[in-house]
Amino acid sequence: MRISEIAALVGVTTRAVRHYHHLGLLPEPPRLANGYRQYSVRDAVALARIRRLTELGLGLDEVRDVIADDAGHELAEVLAELDADLARQEAEIRARRNRLAALLARAADGRLTADDELSPELAAFFAELGPRETDSPMAAKDRELLALMETAAPPAERARLMAAMRALAAAPGAAERARQVYALLDGLADADPSDPRVEAAARALADCLPPELAAQAAAGQETAAAQGFLRALLADFAPAQAEAVRRAMLRAGATEGKTTERKRT
Repeated sequence: MRISEIAALVGVTTRAVRHYHHLGLLPEPPRLANGYRQYSVRDAVALARIRRLTELGLGLDEVRDVIADDAGHELAEVLAELDADLARQEAEIRARRNRLAALLARAADGRLTADDELSPELAAFFAELGPRETDSPMAAKDRELLALMETAAPPAERARLMAAMRALAAAPGAAERARQVYALLDGLADADPSDPRVEAAARALADCLPPELAAQAAAGQETAAAQGFLRALLADFAPAQAEAVRRAMLRAGATEGKTTERKRT
């Protein structure tokens, strides 16, 4: 058989056959005097096995490992790993469809809002803080920032962030304190960084920062990426607002550092 014939027989393309030769998955057959490859039935059997394994979801590197293992133990291990991965994907898809069903139900009732785009955890946190502060530019910016952090953070970091925010929202008077901080920061929109109100806003904001964020600031473990994000964050505020946020983070970090030191002693 020529390459076009074996490819048609097994149901793959001639380009795929050449690629398998290049990767060493399928040994190249001898060539005839005219230069054409001459494939045998054994070659077709090997090519069919490659197709079956790839259709199961194995990558070509995994296919190579399976073919190299005559005992078949490697295949059983690879298939078990593949099955577990597919089970995780299936669970994720099911969870996403359940969430979409809930969103579609809210849309049908005319209750769909921008907060519904967020994760259920962050949407619940915003609900605990009360209705949107539509008259507070700082409150709107804070919601956008939290949504960004939740979207960009790795799963473990996201879980820690949301646990900290839930604990903060559950504290007595949390919503009122948040409104006070927003009002103080909004009042600095056109102020000079030397304005005495900057220090008052910094103290109020520091009191609202989650302990985990304060601990990170105290430990000084910010990465280069985190420092770059902080610079971009402060640049997005008016000068006096940025100064208040910077002071708040320093104050919270210093307070957490003293707390940690007392625990050690």
